[in-house]
Amino acid sequence: MRLGLAVAVCGLVVLAGCGGSGGTTVSTVQQPIAPLTDVALTGVVSSGSQPIVGAHVYLFAANTTGYGGAGLAASSSNASVSLLSAAETGDSDAVGAYVTTGSNGGFSLTGDYTCSSGQHLYLYALGGNTGSGVNPAAGLMAAIGSCPASGSSAIFATVNEVSTIAAAYAFAGFATDATHVSSSGTALAQVGIANAFANAANLASLSTGTALATTPAGNGTVPQTEINTLANILASCVNTGSSCSTLMVTATADGTTTGTKPTDTATAAINIAHNPGANIAALYGHVTSTPPFAPALTGSPNDWTLAVKYTGGGLDYPLNLAVDASGNIWVLSHNEGSLSEFNTLGVSQRGNAGITSNVPDKAVGLAIDPSGDLWVSGLSTSMAKFTGTGSYLSTVTWGCNYPSHLAIDSGGDVYGTDEGPICKYASNGTASSYTPQCGGGVAVAVDGAGNVWMPSIEGDPAMLEFDSSLSMVSGEPCYGWYDPNGIQMYAVAIDAEGDVWAPNSQEDALVTRPVVTELSSTGSVLSGNGYPIAANSTAIAIDGNDTVWTANGYSLSHLAHTGSAISPSTGYTASGLGGETDLAVDPSGNIWTVDVNNSLVEWVGLAAPVTTPLVQNLVNNPTTIGQRP
Repeated sequence: MRLGLAVAVCGLVVLAGCGGSGGTTVSTVQQPIAPLTDVALTGVVSSGSQPIVGAHVYLFAANTTGYGGAGLAASSSNASVSLLSAAETGDSDAVGAYVTTGSNGGFSLTGDYTCSSGQHLYLYALGGNTGSGVNPAAGLMAAIGSCPASGSSAIFATVNEVSTIAAAYAFAGFATDATHVSSSGTALAQVGIANAFANAANLASLSTGTALATTPAGNGTVPQTEINTLANILASCVNTGSSCSTLMVTATADGTTTGTKPTDTATAAINIAHNPGANIAALYGHVTSTPPFAPALTGSPNDWTLAVKYTGGGLDYPLNLAVDASGNIWVLSHNEGSLSEFNTLGVSQRGNAGITSNVPDKAVGLAIDPSGDLWVSGLSTSMAKFTGTGSYLSTVTWGCNYPSHLAIDSGGDVYGTDEGPICKYASNGTASSYTPQCGGGVAVAVDGAGNVWMPSIEGDPAMLEFDSSLSMVSGEPCYGWYDPNGIQMYAVAIDAEGDVWAPNSQEDALVTRPVVTELSSTGSVLSGNGYPIAANSTAIAIDGNDTVWTANGYSLSHLAHTGSAISPSTGYTASGLGGETDLAVDPSGNIWTVDVNNSLVEWVGLAAPVTTPLVQNLVNNPTTIGQRP
């Protein structure tokens, strides 16, 4: 059975969300699977255009017995699975069985391996000689993708610095280092890691090892200059070995100069993907005067994030987005009331216009329920319901006027906020609203106990908490009994411990810059005067490491669970952003934002994977949310 690319637009085979509207379910490792006979898998290992002779080439599959990723230690439970054996190749070392590159850097694994359905494969090359002597720190990778069904074409892979950057960022959410790439074995985790491996094909050509300017589908703009610059940084070590010791100091596991140093450039690339705001100028300083990859940056960037921007699909002033169980991205546009769906590679699944029929006018609210159905609200008294495949189901009349933001509990009940009360539409078909009116509700979230949280900006800004019947949990109704320093909050998210996080959307006398407020599940303010972020924010999300992300218009901020800043003071930025209005994390660890310039932005591998849709956290574990799949 041959490995490799099968479809130009959808990328790698066995891809969740590719082609169909609801996505393809990826087999879990618990299901019986038969070994597949290997097929022609050949390639070349090089640094730039210089072949690497005598490199050891390993073929690994991601493990499924425990997560790898930022902050997770390497262990036997997250060690990558070798698909080669010394009995077949004749050679092995402490890393595993391998084949050796020849005088032209070439290698062949044909006849030396088998893979199984549901496994996700990558090449790892270590050591070798570019002409300047053997360099044990030269580590390079290339993502192959999912083990395919029979009949796939042979594959040729160029393993170089560009392919290494593409692989490192694409599966950063699952990688501790170059030999520890792993997820859990759940169905959703397998969707996430399959999508992650496939995403490498959106960044670089596997056959040529060149960074792309445009995604294979044609609607995505790839940060080619940033990818080439990162590849040039690695090449400064791989090609000569002269800068390896200083590179390892600036590409540590935690981004500090005293953190655990990588031993090769492949792990260094993974560490940079995990810490894109660390040691920016020092890393750029490794670019030589004659770098091998162009076009490239001409100066040190703000950060090392990779953001791919997608267009089309009916985007027209997009305001909200949500991620479904296949990793597909649903986007709600406000101007024309359209609902767009993109698969994990940014390809529109709803044509050029998206879904327009039965979408409420001036659509503003979007949420996905435990069954995978989508709920859409607009600036009217109605709300529409669609299946997870985009088919219209029904229209609901609310008990309040403008349900502009939506949240769903574990039983499928829908909560919405507007200029007046907080409203509820029960899954059994009954509608209700809370009175007296609590004005100015601009966001809503449900916690693990089933309580509903709503920031209110009318009068004294406050965070309000209701039980599932929409009765106040405690305090005087609508008067800010949880008053976090009088700061107006425009979004809300709940972390795995039940704490409540909300960014402000104004600079206040109590703070010198925009902040995020953290409350305990009982309403105590945990953040003092707030945790600083780069700019005012109207969107917030929690990732699988329980860290906090905000969209700040023209940047993203990242906070540790303690509230300390991980991102630079400027936040993470990307060229051409027009104002990010919402964000969400997917099962692969990508962050997705929507831009008022009518684009969908994917920040590749920037976060830790999460369970999607978000309500599924409440269904699976009713006491905590925000877990990895």
